[in-house]
Amino acid sequence: MLKTIPTHQVIIGMHIHALNGAWVDHPFWKTKFVLNDIQDLKKLQSSIIKEVVIDTAKGLDVPEVSAVVAEECTQIETQAPKVVQTDVTESKIEKTSIEQELQQASRIIKESKRAVASMFKDARLGKVVNAEAVMPLVEEISASIKRNEGALISLVRLKNQDDYTYMHSVAVCAMMTALAKELGLGDAEIRQAGLAGLMHDIGKAAVSLDILNKPGALTDQEFAKVKLHPEEGYALLLKAGIDDPVTLDVCLHHHEKVDGSGYPKQLKGDQISLLAKMGAVCDVYDAVTSNRPYKDGWEPGVSLQRMAQWKNHFDQTVFKAFVKSVGIYPIGSVVLLKSGRLAVVIDQSTKTLLQPVVKVFFSTKSRARIQVEVVDLSKASAMDEIVGHESAHSWGIHDVHELWTPKDV
Repeated sequence: MLKTIPTHQVIIGMHIHALNGAWVDHPFWKTKFVLNDIQDLKKLQSSIIKEVVIDTAKGLDVPEVSAVVAEECTQIETQAPKVVQTDVTESKIEKTSIEQELQQASRIIKESKRAVASMFKDARLGKVVNAEAVMPLVEEISASIKRNEGALISLVRLKNQDDYTYMHSVAVCAMMTALAKELGLGDAEIRQAGLAGLMHDIGKAAVSLDILNKPGALTDQEFAKVKLHPEEGYALLLKAGIDDPVTLDVCLHHHEKVDGSGYPKQLKGDQISLLAKMGAVCDVYDAVTSNRPYKDGWEPGVSLQRMAQWKNHFDQTVFKAFVKSVGIYPIGSVVLLKSGRLAVVIDQSTKTLLQPVVKVFFSTKSRARIQVEVVDLSKASAMDEIVGHESAHSWGIHDVHELWTPKDV
C-alpha cells in the first residue's frame, strides 16, 4: 500500500517509493529503496523535501508516536548545510529588479567583451596577461550577481557565434560567482572563483582560430589540439606571473570528470578540487546553451535535464547547487503550461524554484500567438502551472529572447 507521509515521520526500515518535490532537491539520485542507513535518514530529514511516498507492503508503516516526539522531529533543520562554512560577511548590496539589472548587465557585458578580447589578443601575441587589470571587471560582475542573480547570466547566453570564445569566459565568470555564492563561500573566495572563471579558457588563445570557429565537426587531430588548451593556459598563466592557486587549478582541471574520464590528468572524485568541479559544470552549461558555429544551443531548462543524466560527469552536490543558482527554469527558458500555452521565464519567484514568473505568448491548441501576459505562477490567482520544458523552435518561434530582454539591450 502506498502512503504519503511528512518527511519527519520517516524511520529506518521504511520502503521509500518516491520523494515528492523537485528532482534538484532530492538528497538521493535513486528512488524505490529500503531506508536502512541512519546517515541516509539524516540526509533526507536535513533536505528540503517535505513529503515522501512509502510502500507499507515492502517496509515498515508509520508507528504511533507521541505529540512530543512529533514536535521534536519538526524542529530538524530543513535546509541542507552549505558546502563551505565561512565567517566572512557578504557585502550588503541592494537588490534590484530583473528589468533594472538587465540594463546594468548589458553595459557590463559590453565592457567585458572588449577587455577579454584584448586579453586573448595579447596572449596570442605572446604579451604578458595582466590578471590585476581584469579584477575590476570581476568585481562588477560579482556585484551584478549579488543585485540580481539571473540578469547577467541569462543575458550573456545570447552571445553570437563570433563572440563565443570571449563571451564564454565572461559567462563562466558570472556563473562561478553565482555558484560560489550558493555554496556559501565568502566574498574573497567568490572573487577568486570569478577570476578563475574569467581566465579558465585562456589556453584557447593557443588554438588556431580556424579550429575554434570551424563550422563542422573537428577531426581527431584537431580535437587533440583543442584538448591541449588547459595545459597551454596553465603554462601561459605561469609565464605571465599569475600564481593564484585557484585560477591555475581551474584553468588546468575544468575538463576533469568525477569518473576519471576527463582530461588532461584523468583525475577522479576527491582528486578534483571544489573550484575545478564548479568550473566543469559552469563551462559545460554555457557551452551547450550557446549557439556555436556547428550547432544551435539547447534550451536552458533542457540543458539542465540532460546534464542531470550525466551521472559520472559532475559532482552531484555542486551540480545541484548550480541548478539552484540558475533556477530549475532559468530565465529565458520556454515552458509549456497546463493550460496548453507556451511561456518564457522572465524572473524567479522568491517562494519556489518550481513557480517562476513567466510571460505567456503562444497557444499550442490554436498554434498561434496570443496576447502577451505576465503571470507569477507562485500566486494562487495564476490558476496555471508548468508541465515541462518546451522548444520554441519546434513551434516555428525564433524570437523568444525579444520577449524577455529590453529593446535596447
